[in-house]
Amino acid sequence: MEGLLDKPLNPNKLLKEQFVSNLTGSSLLEIAALSTIVPAVVVLRKWSSRDNIRRDSVKKNDDALAGHKDGVYYFSALVIDFLTVVLPILLIFTILAEWAYICAISLVAVISIYILFKRSQSHLKAQQHLPSLRADISSYRVSVVLVTCVSILAVDFKIFPRRYAKAETYGSGIMDLGVGSFVVANALVSRQARNITSLRWKAALKSISPLVFLGFARLISTSGVDYQVHVGEYGVHWNFFFTLAAVSILTSIIRIHPKYCGIVGMLVLAGYQVWLNFGLNKYLTSDERSGDIIGQNKEGVYSIFGYWGMYLIGVSLGYFLFHDLSSKGKIRSTQVVKVWVLAASFWILAIILDSYVERVSRRMCNFAYVMLVFGQNFQVISILTLAGSISHDKNLVLEEAFNQNMLGVFIVANILTGLVNLSVDTLSASPLAAFMILNS
Repeated sequence: MEGLLDKPLNPNKLLKEQFVSNLTGSSLLEIAALSTIVPAVVVLRKWSSRDNIRRDSVKKNDDALAGHKDGVYYFSALVIDFLTVVLPILLIFTILAEWAYICAISLVAVISIYILFKRSQSHLKAQQHLPSLRADISSYRVSVVLVTCVSILAVDFKIFPRRYAKAETYGSGIMDLGVGSFVVANALVSRQARNITSLRWKAALKSISPLVFLGFARLISTSGVDYQVHVGEYGVHWNFFFTLAAVSILTSIIRIHPKYCGIVGMLVLAGYQVWLNFGLNKYLTSDERSGDIIGQNKEGVYSIFGYWGMYLIGVSLGYFLFHDLSSKGKIRSTQVVKVWVLAASFWILAIILDSYVERVSRRMCNFAYVMLVFGQNFQVISILTLAGSISHDKNLVLEEAFNQNMLGVFIVANILTGLVNLSVDTLSASPLAAFMILNS
C-alpha cells in the first residue's frame, strides 16, 4: 500500500516534456494548406446538409424547427457531421499528414467545380438574399475550438507530426496559432467590436474572474498531479487563461472606440517589435530567469503586449466588417471581397515581416506572429464564406452543439486530455491505439 502511494502519478513527465521541446515548427505553406482543409470540409458538409434538408423539407411541418434537435434525426446528423468533418480533420492531422498538400488541392478543385456547376444551373443565385458574414464567423469560431481540442490531445502521441506542435522559439506549427486564434475569435465578436457601452468596473471584473479562476485552477491542478508543463511556452506559473484575462483587463482599463482600435493596435505592435529588436527578444528566448514573478513568467508577461495589439486590431476588423450597421446581407459580396483581400494582405505582411524583420515567434507574440494569425484566421473565414455563395445555409448540428458553450467544450477537452495523459502511456501507444483513443 505504501509503495502504491509513493508511485508518481505521472512517471513519464520528463520524457513528455522533452517530446514537445526544442521543435522548429512547420512551413508557412503547410500551415496555409492545413488552413484550407479544415474550412473546406466544413463547406462541403454544409452543402450536402443543405441538399438533404431540401429533400426532407416537404415532409416537415411548421414544428420541424422545434424538433430538429430531437430524436434520431439530431443524433444521425451529429454522427454524419463527425464522420465528414471531425474524422477528416483528425486523419489529416495524424495518419494523412504527408498528404496535406494533395488533400488541400483536391478539396479546392472539388469546391471550385461545384460552385461553377451550381452557378451555371441558374443565374438567379446572385440575386438571392444571402446571410451576413456573422453565420460564417460562428462556423469559424467552432473550427478554431475543434482544431484546438483535437491538437491538444493528439500532440502527446507520436502519431501527431512534431512539426505541427508548438515551436520552441522561432518558427510556427499549426498549434502555435491556437492561442492567437482564440484572441482573434473573441475580439471579432466582442462587446467592443459591437460598439456596446463598456461594462462598469464591477461587471468587468465579474466577466474576467472566470478566466482568472481557470488560470489558477490549471496552475494548481497541474502542480498537484505533477503534470508535464513546458516552461518555455508561457513561463513557470503562467498559462493560456492568464493571457486572456490580462488582455481583458487591459481592454477594460484603456477604453478605445472600435474605429481607432486598429490604429492603436498597430502602434502597440510596432512599439513592442522595436523593443524586441533592441534586445528583449534575446532575453525572452534565453534560459535566464530571475527569482521575481515577472522573471519566472517572462514569456507570458511580455507577450501580453503582442496579444493586446492583436486583440485591438481584431476589435477594429470585427466592427467594420461584421457589426457596423451598414453590414447587411444585401452587401454580402462586398464583405466577402474585403475578407479575401484582408486574408491575402495579412499573409503577405507575415511573409515580409518573417523574412526581413524577425521570424515568427508565438513565444514572444511578435509582429510577424500576429500577422500570421490574422492571415490564417481570415483565410479560414474567407473559405467558409463559400458555403453561403450557393444559398442560405444554416449551421451544422455539430456547430450548434459547440456554439452553446465553446469555453465549456475547451475546458472539458483539457480535462479529458489530462486524464488520458495520466492513465495512458501516450509515448508508447501504437499508431492504431493512438488513433482509436483520439476518436473515442
